Amino acid sequence: MHILVVEDEHRMATALRRGLEADGHTVDTAHNGPEGLALAERHPYDVIVLDIMLPGLNGYRVCARLRAGGCRAGILMLTAKDGEWDEAEALDTGADDYLAKPFSFVVLLARLRALHRRIDRQRPRLHTLGDLVLDANARTCTRAGTPTNLTAREFAILEHLAARAGTVVSKREILDHVWDADHDADPSIVEVHVHALRRKIDAPFGRAALQTMRGAGYRLDPAGG
Repeated sequence: MHILVVEDEHRMATALRRGLEADGHTVDTAHNGPEGLALAERHPYDVIVLDIMLPGLNGYRVCARLRAGGCRAGILMLTAKDGEWDEAEALDTGADDYLAKPFSFVVLLARLRALHRRIDRQRPRLHTLGDLVLDANARTCTRAGTPTNLTAREFAILEHLAARAGTVVSKREILDHVWDADHDADPSIVEVHVHALRRKIDAPFGRAALQTMRGAGYRLDPAGG
């Protein structure tokens, strides 16, 4: 999962980040409401762990603004406030789950996995673009019925483009989605992976599904090229 942790206690945020990364997730952190809101609006996170008592903008308001803006990420409220009214307000503002401090990290992981499963079921997992078929569940890609072996990074890029087929996606958005927010990768690395993708899904079949929109980014043809 690509996870955002919005927590004003730096030691807690660092501990959560290390634990979640050790579990195999990509994690970004923010330490106040406005910073967390800006990151969540910029990056397509799978799950957001959001503290309620935040400086600048509390968690309730961050959550409400994200939902009003169409954010579909799973949101788990994390707070020292423990009470049914706080839980009710968190859920009413758009949170999917609520966990009070102190908590077990094992339980947090289980809650996040369950939340991700619920959110993930709502997303299309099979992308069919002409005879180009991408199955996100099986992690397979076929072109004209022929299996195509993609690296994890290539698959992630292609899946992101397939989910937005027909629209132009910038290199920056691809970097933000496939790499974490603290990456220092040069945008040209996206060109390298896109070139490799073309050699696998387009060139051998005489197609041109993966298009370069000069100065703007890339577009995946909904018809498969």
